[in-house]
Amino acid sequence: MDNTTHWLNGFKPIFYFTLLLWVIKSAEELFATDIHFLTIQPREVSGLLGVIFAPLLHGSWNHLAANSLPLLLLGGLLAYGYPKSKWKTLLVIWLVSGTGVWLFGRPSYHLGASGLTTGLFYYLFIASIIRRDKVSIALMCIAVFMYGSILLGILPWDPKVSFEAHFFGAIGGVLSAILFREQDPKAKRKIYDWENEEDSNYAEEDEYWKIGYSDQDPKE
Repeated sequence: MDNTTHWLNGFKPIFYFTLLLWVIKSAEELFATDIHFLTIQPREVSGLLGVIFAPLLHGSWNHLAANSLPLLLLGGLLAYGYPKSKWKTLLVIWLVSGTGVWLFGRPSYHLGASGLTTGLFYYLFIASIIRRDKVSIALMCIAVFMYGSILLGILPWDPKVSFEAHFFGAIGGVLSAILFREQDPKAKRKIYDWENEEDSNYAEEDEYWKIGYSDQDPKE
């Protein structure tokens, strides 16, 4: 399987998930549905439903559009670089973000997938630092180039934005990068012909010096 096919296969689930978000928003608007009971309401028992359902809901079309592109890109990078741990990572980010908001968030209605996108970004960022292989570093560079501002999204810049979801999503991403650091094997480093020639030259030099020393007469 070539790299393009591998990336496309990994990209499909996140594409379908993003499409589901648009279907949910369309249904909400079409049927004028009140979705507040499915949002996270901190420290309210009824608000616990939001831990599961809040990432699927968005307050406006602009809110949904703002989350869709980073979700597609960062989710695609996760699926490409970390195929074995991707589902575990998403689950940890989802639950840590939602639970953290429910426990420590401001009294309000919290909803949206931005906690997931922040968690995905922080996972890619921290995983590259831990693993330090060329694939993880390349994926991190793409993420930072496209959405580097997410690094500061965990700070309370705007009272209308749930920075708590971003903050706890980031914690979920960092935890996942640490917990699942051994799940996906690193790509084998390509060995070039000149490296083999260099090793052979070193071996010949070592053999030469060994012979040279063995031919010397021992000192009395």
